[in-house]
Amino acid sequence: MKLLITGGTGFIGSRLTLKSLSDGHSVRLLGQANNTKEEDNLKMLESKGVEVTLGSVTDRDAVFRAAQGCDVVFHLAAAQHEMNVPDKHYYDVNVEGTRNMLDASIEAGVQRFVHGSTIGVYGSALDGEIDEQSALAPDNIYGVTKHEGEALVLSYADQLPVSVIRISETYGPGDWRLLKLFKGIKKRKFFVIGDGLNKHQLIYVDDLIDGLFAAATEESAVGEIFTLAGSEVLSTREMVDIIANEVDGSVPKVHAPMWPFMTLAVLMEKTLRPLGIQPPLHPRRMNFFKKSYYFSRKKAETTLHYSPQTNFSKGVAETAKWYKEQGLLD
Repeated sequence: MKLLITGGTGFIGSRLTLKSLSDGHSVRLLGQANNTKEEDNLKMLESKGVEVTLGSVTDRDAVFRAAQGCDVVFHLAAAQHEMNVPDKHYYDVNVEGTRNMLDASIEAGVQRFVHGSTIGVYGSALDGEIDEQSALAPDNIYGVTKHEGEALVLSYADQLPVSVIRISETYGPGDWRLLKLFKGIKKRKFFVIGDGLNKHQLIYVDDLIDGLFAAATEESAVGEIFTLAGSEVLSTREMVDIIANEVDGSVPKVHAPMWPFMTLAVLMEKTLRPLGIQPPLHPRRMNFFKKSYYFSRKKAETTLHYSPQTNFSKGVAETAKWYKEQGLLD
């Protein structure tokens, strides 16, 4: 197949590209090089012969050019972690950029459109097991605009075979987001905030990619929403202990109280973000210690015939190995 991957210079997009190439697909990327990590991914993928269109999904002309001749679109591009931009930026990328991709896909005759969304649409107030039918309560501009993007994608279902994937916390080789956690634990500078009992259900990047391909090929996936999460539900304490064991680090058994850090996070966001300054601490970052829910895999298993294969210990070992090979844990 000829694949178009938006956000292709990011973590998930670049790993999806590598897997697609190894499976014999032809890949075109639409992405940007806004930082050294994206620049490195871009160089690596270009060296493998990947066709790259540099640009944003907000550039309608670039989007229409990129979609031409493609069979499947994996739409992963998103405004996500930027805290020093106005809310309009999130709407422009996550809603209007998605509209551009949908319109371009229709014109290009794309056969399948897989939209990468997020578990952030559920918000942070829920507790326990949730599924695709659970109430949505996004509590930040990222989650709000990704929710709107989902609704927009599904509104095109009568014109284009679409699927929506809500992606859980993703990790693995190529991921820089959890590098600080691994390094902090290895250097014995990390500590748990709160009781450490809140639940996570991370998904290893290779498992996520398998799920994305299932959504692109299973006929039963058309017009549906799926939440893809890992094989295990782990507390924050369990997570960090597994990482500590792998990197020969340690995490104090005594935990810090939640309220001072949450108060500081809220104050930093309210004071620094209007000034265009990236807050070093903000409420979304505190969600790592605060959110506590996990996901039913029933719909993915019965409809996509998909289940993740990598447990957290194995995934952490592979991730730490990649960090070490890159000299990132020194």
